[in-house]
Amino acid sequence: MKRAGTVRKDSGAISGGRGRLPLVGLLTAMAVSLTGTRVSAIALPWFVLVTTGSATQTGLVAFCEMAPYVVVKAFTGPLVDRAGPRAISWTTDLISAAAAVAVPLLHSADRLSFPLLLVLVALIGAARGPGDLAKDVMVPEAAEHGHIPLERAAAFAGVTERLASTVGPAAGGALIALLGPLPGLTVNAACFALGSVIIALVLPRGMGRPAEHFPSDRDGSDPSAGPGYWRRFGQGFTFLRGEPLLLAIIIMVSITNLLDAAFSSVLLPVWAKESGNGPSAIGLCASAGGLAAIGGSLIAAAVAHRMRRRLVFFAGFLLAGAPRWLILASPAPLWAVVVVFAVGGFGAGFLNPILAAVSYERVPRRLLGRVKALSGSLSWSGIPLGGLIGGAAVASFGLAPVLLAGAAAYFLTTNLTGLRPEWREMDRLRGKGRAPEAQFTARPATPKPDPGTDPEPRDPLTRSAG
Repeated sequence: MKRAGTVRKDSGAISGGRGRLPLVGLLTAMAVSLTGTRVSAIALPWFVLVTTGSATQTGLVAFCEMAPYVVVKAFTGPLVDRAGPRAISWTTDLISAAAAVAVPLLHSADRLSFPLLLVLVALIGAARGPGDLAKDVMVPEAAEHGHIPLERAAAFAGVTERLASTVGPAAGGALIALLGPLPGLTVNAACFALGSVIIALVLPRGMGRPAEHFPSDRDGSDPSAGPGYWRRFGQGFTFLRGEPLLLAIIIMVSITNLLDAAFSSVLLPVWAKESGNGPSAIGLCASAGGLAAIGGSLIAAAVAHRMRRRLVFFAGFLLAGAPRWLILASPAPLWAVVVVFAVGGFGAGFLNPILAAVSYERVPRRLLGRVKALSGSLSWSGIPLGGLIGGAAVASFGLAPVLLAGAAAYFLTTNLTGLRPEWREMDRLRGKGRAPEAQFTARPATPKPDPGTDPEPRDPLTRSAG
């Protein structure tokens, strides 16, 4: 009989409070880095808008950050699996910090040209992609250390993201209103640096190591060698092809992410400027949505195992999508705008925990980096275009018509897609933990249905509204 408090060396499980340290440390690093990113998400567009006066150039800056983010993230899945997510996380955060602090330093020295700004922003995006992926990949491992169910760990990660979405915009809006946009960019750099230190020094030894090689990964020619980069990369695509639900989620979320990118990087700042509410209104609206989203995510953490995922998912999108666009197109007072953002944030708080839990259940651990890199990048593929399209649309048609068209597109995208049969699979594997390693072999097919269930499709994670 085992004594209480013992540790099984082969599993790496740690009992008691120490067992939760990996998840707490990981979530802290995520919170710090995401807070800095949210501060920058207000400071950088406002900096470009007030220095150039151009909505088009503001959209171009957003494009130059997000295009490298998506492309680099898509191709670093095999690298994260092979080098280990921990090493990738802290090194890329340091690169992001260096590039972010260069913006205010060069501007203060009067050496920051617009092309150089685009280069630095692109470097930040290229480093952020692998860094975000690496932290995401470590969530299931951290949950196992603390014996925490995946759905609850995913919900805690959602709470962390929403908390950053609350603190970051509030701090960013206040900093810009009091001191201008450059201090916000300095805070962003400091947050990236602190996140790197937490990942490198606080997480337990052995956490975030490279994925082990499995027999099914080998081609038979050399039993001691793992597959090459391109074969690993192809395995992620092969797995996704057998997951119709993941593909359905990717398509829907890629469209909503494009719309959200246009909304947050161009339309919201333009509304704040044209309405006379200023950057503090951006922070107020985002913080109201973030606080409500934290409440939604906490409820998801408490009752995730009893929720009907499909129903809650589409109800959340109904609240989080079109109403935000419509309220900005109307002459409503600021307090009404804040209320609508809060209601939308509450609905958005349920989305990412559901998406993350579904993906963790379906993707085998050794494929997690590759599959999450691909699914995340594909679902973020519209984000680089969002700022460009939003800026060009506002310049051509004006703010109100673009907001109305965006509301219609959001509503149709998040409701019509729910009629497809793939979405019935959202609740199928709930409560059964993560996908077994044997579920994917060198020649994969659609995963076998469990006994007594109807064979149908499934799907992965992604970023969602709010």
